[in-house]
Parts: sequence; structure tokens; C-alpha cells
Amino acid sequence: MIMSYKMRKMKNRLLAATLISFISVSASTACAARQIGSQAESQVEASINGKTEGGNSSTAKTSINDKSEIFVEYDSDDMDSSLKSSEAADIVLKGNVITADKDGVSIDGNKVTISLAGIYNISGKLTDGQIIVDTEDKEVVRLILNGADITSTNSAPIYVRNAKKTVITLAEGTKNKVTDSASYILEDTESDEPNAAIFCKSDLTINGNGSLTVNANYNNAVTSKDELKIVSGDMTINAAADGLRGKDYVAVKSGAITVNAKGDGIKSNNDEDAEKGFVIIDGGTINITAGEDAIQAETNILIRDGDISISSGGGSKNGIKIADMPPGMKREKVEEKSDDAVSTKGIKAEAHITIEGGTINIDSADDSVHSNSSLKINGGTIVAASGGDGIHSDDELEINGGNIDITKSYEGIESAVITINDGEVHVISSDDGINVAGENDGSNHYLFVNGGYVAVDASGDGLDANGSIKVTAGTVIVNGPANSGNGALDYDGSFEMTGGYILAAGSSGMVQAPDTSSTQYSVMLNFESALPAGTIVHIEAENGEEVITFAPKKQYQSVVLCSPMLEKGSTYTIYSGGSVGGESKDGLYSGGTYTGGTKYQSFKVSDTITRVGTFNNGNMRGGKRRPV
Repeated sequence: MIMSYKMRKMKNRLLAATLISFISVSASTACAARQIGSQAESQVEASINGKTEGGNSSTAKTSINDKSEIFVEYDSDDMDSSLKSSEAADIVLKGNVITADKDGVSIDGNKVTISLAGIYNISGKLTDGQIIVDTEDKEVVRLILNGADITSTNSAPIYVRNAKKTVITLAEGTKNKVTDSASYILEDTESDEPNAAIFCKSDLTINGNGSLTVNANYNNAVTSKDELKIVSGDMTINAAADGLRGKDYVAVKSGAITVNAKGDGIKSNNDEDAEKGFVIIDGGTINITAGEDAIQAETNILIRDGDISISSGGGSKNGIKIADMPPGMKREKVEEKSDDAVSTKGIKAEAHITIEGGTINIDSADDSVHSNSSLKINGGTIVAASGGDGIHSDDELEINGGNIDITKSYEGIESAVITINDGEVHVISSDDGINVAGENDGSNHYLFVNGGYVAVDASGDGLDANGSIKVTAGTVIVNGPANSGNGALDYDGSFEMTGGYILAAGSSGMVQAPDTSSTQYSVMLNFESALPAGTIVHIEAENGEEVITFAPKKQYQSVVLCSPMLEKGSTYTIYSGGSVGGESKDGLYSGGTYTGGTKYQSFKVSDTITRVGTFNNGNMRGGKRRPV
């Protein structure tokens, strides 16, 4: 039966509509706050410069359990890329003619079938034919591509029908190519198989120091029905559907991999076994351009290292549309619903994602990093431009280190529970910068900041908790919204601050500050009218000591500061305008001399929250002013 890619996509959608798969990962939400007392002035300065240490053993939030216990063993067969020419059988390709010199190799016209385990050295060009592996042996079949160019016009050029394990070795210094056509004569119409240019029904490993180009015009480029390991090699993948696909898992140890796929870039699709269906990347240089998800796993994704560049769905320019809503109302995501709707995320897992290290650059139409359960970032560098959320997890999201720079997003970071223990995070968003939200009621929604450095530039709410916020350490700087329908800080429950540093500027219509449960003092300042972007606000103590010198990036009318430098009984003076030397980070200056400002007002810290300026006290709660 001959099927085109479009016909198969329609068939797969019909099949997918009948399947329901639940992958549950237990979530720990028990939380306890700790007080750390007042902090020394030197700690504040270190915090402002992004040097605050976090992740203490008694943080306010229980750490996400390690749900990514992914284990992949690379045995001697995986790591062996030697040619072993004395042991290898030669298979020579000459146009439509194939010759071989060993038992266990049979030739039928333009097809060669390998029926015994062993090493096979394949060279030459096959213009229309097939390499088939079909062995009952318990040993490994090794195919050495030694300057091989294999094309098939009606099926998989390399087809492993049966074997314990197959290793494809790219001979050092050689260029190899595998190409199929846009339509297949299927061997098994029920399973649509074989359906990839390199199709393997058993474990498949690719290694070596040569290069391989796979041109998959029919469907997937490389598919293993079991385990797929990429140990080394220089690979270029062009696929009408998915690029690299391993049912049980895909593991990348090293190599240089470029994937251009109309479907998913790297994918593991076992949805029947919770211990399988994962992707693990330990290193290598990986460039993925995908029409759908760039990296997708039915269970977990673990990235330990590597240089990874991703573009999915045409990039962030093709992101979700935002419905126009009246000022003050929440803007919602609007995605076009149609039979052709596809997922276009950068990195996506149904269960858990852990990022330990590496450098990851993402430009995605939908969420850049997305987990349907939990997500943990322990290190590495992530730069993301997203047409959806920058980093999203349905249940829990924990940041313990690394550098995260979300340069474009709808909402920057979103989960029902977000814990930041360490690391440096920058977020630019067209809606909320950090959003704590989920399907359950807000009593289970928390934002915990226990360390690190966070800078948010949001057109919606800066920090938005449909629940509560607890801050014990770290630095948070918010350049918040200019419109009064949103606020730099927005929470529905409580906002307890026992340490750390928060500085937030934005509109005044929804202004909030940490509430009276806090042990650290806050000042909430409202100017009589909005000030232009870049206008300095300067606060100093009676002795002239600088508390803040801050130039918000956008128009602002309110400023909220919670700092251990604010002491009860002390008097402070606010200035606006003027100029300052020194260096600034996210609008906050240090090391310069402030001059030329206009005195606005002096205030004395007498309560947990000190309000300076004009406020509408109607419907005020915990520092929160709600629209009337």
C-alpha cells in the first residue's frame, strides 16, 4: 500500500483521537517558611549585584523530588567505532548492483539481506535499493558506512527487520548519505512500517567520526522501535516528519547533530511504560529546526550538557495571539482551534524535565520549555524567545542555579508552585513576568524566593500569584506595567517577606507590597502622576547614605521597596529626577554619586508597610489596592 505523508498524518490524527494517556508524577507541595532575620548592609549590596547565595538546607519550600532518574548505559559495542577491517565483510554498492563476500549475506536484485551477526563494511553508491538486517542471532550487527550513498525509491534504505542490536558506525573521514522517496510500499500496513529512512525494530546506536546525511522525504529520518543512542558522529537530518525518534528513549552522548524536521526534531514516544519514553542529552552540538516540538518526550527529559540551538514552529514570531480585553481585565491566550493545530514547543515533556547544564538557545512559537508536571533547573545557560510561555510547568517549577534569559514571552515563568533558590533569571514578557497559577484553587499556589537574582520586565503583572508569595532571601527587581489594569506585584493570598530584597516599579492602579506578616519593612510610594521611563527615583537615609538609586525602564507611578536597609524609627528622603554615575543593572545603580534631583517627600518607617503619597484606601488589604 502506497501512502503519502499527508495521508499518514490524517490517519495518525484519527488514531490519536482514540487514545487517552495519563502520566502522573507525584508532586510534593508541603511548604514551611523560615525566618532569617535582618541582613547586613554588605549582604544587600551583594544581593543587588546578583551575588546572593541561596538554596539553604532549610529553605521555605521542599525540593522537588528527583523524578528524572534516567539511566542509560553505553556498553563496549556502543563505544566501539573501530573499523576492524580484518573481521568485516565487504558489501560494495555499484549503482543498482551489489556484491558481498561473506556467508550470511544474500543479494536479491537491488536488495541485500544480512542474516548473521557480525561486522559489515558498506561502501559505494546504491541508486535504488535497500540494506536489510534480519537475524535471529544474539550478537550485535555492526554496519560500517564507509563512504556509502544509499537511496530507495519505495521503502527504507536501511531497514533492520530483526536483530538483537544494531550499531551504525560512520567511518572516520567519510561522507555517507541515506535518501528515501515521498511514498513507500509498506511491508506492514497496520503499523505503517517501515516508515523512516533508517528504520530499526531493535536497539540502534550510531557512532564514529564520519558524517551522515539522512534525507527523509516520506516520514521520519531515523527511527528505533526500542532504544536510540547517538554516541558520536556528524549528522545532518532532513525529515518530512520527525528527525530522530526512539520509542523507549533517545540518548545523545556527543556528536554534531543538525535536524531539519517538519514534525518533531528529537522524540521518544513510549506512552505505555512510565520508565521509558524519555530523552537524555549528555553533550554534543545540537541544532534543531522543527515544524512542531523540537525535543519531545512522553515521560522525562534530562539535559546534562551540550550546546543546543532550537527553533520550533517558525519561532516566536509565530506565537499565540492575545485577545484585546478592556483595561484591568486579565488577558487570555487565544490559540486557533483546528484539525491542523500542532504543538510547537521548544522542549516538552509529559512528566518531568531536569536541566543540569549546557547552553540552550530557543526560539519557539509556543512555550520554550514546557512540562505537563514538574520542572527543575539546576544549572546551565538558557536563552529563550517564546511566542507562548518562556518556561512552563503545570505543577511545580524549581530553579536552583544557572543563567536564564527569557528575551521574549507571553508569560515568562509559569507554574502552580514556583521555587527560586539560586541562579540568575531575566524575564521580558508581554503579560505576566512570573505567574503562579494552575487548575486547582489558589490555596495550593505559591511563589517561593529563597535566593538568587531575578529581574522582570513585564507589560502585565510583574510577579503574579493566584495564591501566596514567600521571600526569605535573594534579589527581585521588577520593571512592571505602565497600565493600571496590572501591577508590578499582584497576589491573592499573602506576601510574607522575612529576608532578601524586592524593588518593584510600575503603575499605581493595582499597587501592592509585602503584607503585615513580613518581618522586614517595606515602603510603598505613589507619585501624584506618572513619571517618564528612565526618571531616577532616589531614596537616602538621614545621614545621606544611599538606599536605592533606580531608573525604571518604563513609565511608572508607584515604587515598592522591601529591604533590610529600611529600619523602624528611621527617616528617609525621596528624590526624583537628577543624574548618577556608576554602573546600573536592570535600572538599579551602584557605586555612583547621585546629583541634581528634586526632593519629593520624607518618611519615617513606623509600620511594616509605610505608605508615601496619595492612595485610595477603599478595599485595601495587606498592602493591596483593588479597583473599585
